[in-house]
Amino acid sequence: MADTADMLRLENLQVHFPIQGGLLDRVVGRPAGAVRAVDGIDLNVRRGEIVALVGESGSGKTTVGRVITKLAQPTAGRLLFEGHDVTSVQGLSALRPYRQRVQMIFQDAYQALNPRHTVFDIVAEPLRSLRLASGKHLTERVSEALVSAGLNPPSDFLSRFPHELSGGQRQRVVIAGALAVRPELIVADEPVSMLDVSIRAQILQVLVGLRDKRNMALLFITHDLPLAWLIADRIAVLYLGKLVEIGSADEITFNPHHPYTIALRNATPQIGGNAGRAEMPTLQGEVPSAAHVPKGCRFHTRCPLAFDLCKVKEPPAIEVGPRHVSACWRSEG
Repeated sequence: MADTADMLRLENLQVHFPIQGGLLDRVVGRPAGAVRAVDGIDLNVRRGEIVALVGESGSGKTTVGRVITKLAQPTAGRLLFEGHDVTSVQGLSALRPYRQRVQMIFQDAYQALNPRHTVFDIVAEPLRSLRLASGKHLTERVSEALVSAGLNPPSDFLSRFPHELSGGQRQRVVIAGALAVRPELIVADEPVSMLDVSIRAQILQVLVGLRDKRNMALLFITHDLPLAWLIADRIAVLYLGKLVEIGSADEITFNPHHPYTIALRNATPQIGGNAGRAEMPTLQGEVPSAAHVPKGCRFHTRCPLAFDLCKVKEPPAIEVGPRHVSACWRSEG
């Protein structure tokens, strides 16, 4: 049963994409295998909480975000919103109430914005699509969203096109489009990865400010552990479709238990220098293909601490501290 304090809860979420093999497989409609993009994760987000989902490219982070925002359908598992199962809810009409409450900020603002539309039309689109405002009220809601995203005065931006904006301003327009419907949860997929450092700080301040003012929840997807530590209350570390460690931002950053999390942290010298770091060689190699997930612990092919059990049996999630969980055989000791 879902915790009533949870706004969002994922239970054993799986997203597998079938792979078609040769001609015979295609004729009979038989998949030759599957890409296990998300392979059974449990995750919750509470109202007013910022949870960072951290992992390398190919770990399944964006797929999780797309399932939450109903842009992708899970293969198995459940998606609960305030205790209600919305896993199978589909169709524009049925999704309208959900999409008013859950919105997504995409990574590439330039691709997310229609170059032929003005800022007004871009921000107004979700309001029109969800039938939330029209006429003078529509203009007021668009202006309100632009101000909330840090584009002030809004009158300076309403008639501009995306090519007339800086990179930071374009990202703010994307944020304004998500804010226009006054959502309760935002999934932000690498929202500052393509921006200069100074602009990143401004955008992060906007997101944290919105959480504080509106008690809005945020799932912040990133590959950058220091960035996650700056913005998040809790951090969930994803590797090859599985969560390997979850805990408070400070615990994950300064007291990690899983070898993968330790390797990610040790690759970022800007966090706390080298004092007190767990000994771990630099992370080697690439994330294996999700179509050929290693048997046992899926990190064992890159883990310098792996032993025989790691190669044959997947480790359970072990509580290593208050609300701090690690999925590693060595965590048992």
